[in-house]
Amino acid sequence: MVDWQRLSVGERTLLERLFWAGGLSRGELAQSVDFSKSKANLAIASLIGRGLIEDSGTQPSSGGRRPELLRLSHGMGVLVGIDIGATSLDVALLAPDMTVLDHHAEPADVRAGPVPVFGRVRDLLRAALARCGVAPERVLGIGVGVPGPVAFDSGMLVNPPLLPGWESFSIRDCLGEEYRAPVFVDNDVNVMALGTHWRLRGRLQNFLVIKIGTGIGCGVICHGTVYRGADGSAGDVGHICVDPQGPLCHCGNAGCVEAMAAGPAIARMAEAAALAGDSPRLKDLLDRNGSLSPVDLGNASRAGDAAANAIVQQAGGQVGRMLAAVVNFFNPSHIFIGGGVANIGPLLLASIRQSVYRRSLALSTRHLDIQYVPQVDSAGVIGSAVLALQETMLAGGRA
Repeated sequence: MVDWQRLSVGERTLLERLFWAGGLSRGELAQSVDFSKSKANLAIASLIGRGLIEDSGTQPSSGGRRPELLRLSHGMGVLVGIDIGATSLDVALLAPDMTVLDHHAEPADVRAGPVPVFGRVRDLLRAALARCGVAPERVLGIGVGVPGPVAFDSGMLVNPPLLPGWESFSIRDCLGEEYRAPVFVDNDVNVMALGTHWRLRGRLQNFLVIKIGTGIGCGVICHGTVYRGADGSAGDVGHICVDPQGPLCHCGNAGCVEAMAAGPAIARMAEAAALAGDSPRLKDLLDRNGSLSPVDLGNASRAGDAAANAIVQQAGGQVGRMLAAVVNFFNPSHIFIGGGVANIGPLLLASIRQSVYRRSLALSTRHLDIQYVPQVDSAGVIGSAVLALQETMLAGGRA
């Protein structure tokens, strides 16, 4: 195992710069830090000698010898990224430079409770390590994203609305029974935001990631780091009220945007439209399948179904109304939309944009860009692995 405690501040800085850049030549890495070139080169040589960074090939030549590209060494070990959604489960093994070595995704039901869910996680993780020929002691760190509020210091869920029975369950203790590596737990949207931040190579310093699925949550990147707030609940935007006369939310309040525009609400609106005779297409699907999903609504919308389009526009408008308040408060440069409901189609994104721009102040939207999460399928496991490496490496391996 890597002894992170023995790294100097300068060596940690070099590793962090190399990690966020995704690969640099020796010259570029030396120039990226604030200390002297000789000191930087000495630290780089030390890190190479200790097997923490390695050559990964050559860059295109700009004249003369092609420079070799450095990366975090694959020989250090592996990271585990676990992304648990309300209806899905992803487990991945990644190299320290975020190369995905193994990735498995499958449906899951978190309402079954933490014991069966994490029993399955442990089975999948053992199988992934076996496929990659990696011993458990080679795991450097484990990052876990869960769909609920997390007290980050303890790694415990706190009164999670979508996860009944999970509050007293210690994910750290469960995984710690098999692995000596430190385990870090965070809200699933925070890890998606971290994954997006890494995909963008840290170029954006102030942005939001909105996940619209069974619930609605927000990951906040502020000054280049995840902002969690005083107790870890920052970004719980799904319970912002957009209509005081709206339906009752599972949190106990009325008119939360989650109760009006998340996946279950969209499915209910689609079924109501079908039963009311507003959409023969949706009625036919409902008769055949017994229920409707946001995917069904999205397919009908893309086919030009007027009732489906109205529901998509209504949901997008409500999400946009909530986001307008957040934009006026935070003034992000970008908002990235992800989650299963984001797959409904371009009309949802257009409706969110229209509502945000109409309801936000001109200055706060002057340079605002609203788009989909880049490479959304892997953002959760990438973000979980980024969390694991950051906390393990930069915090000296605290758990």
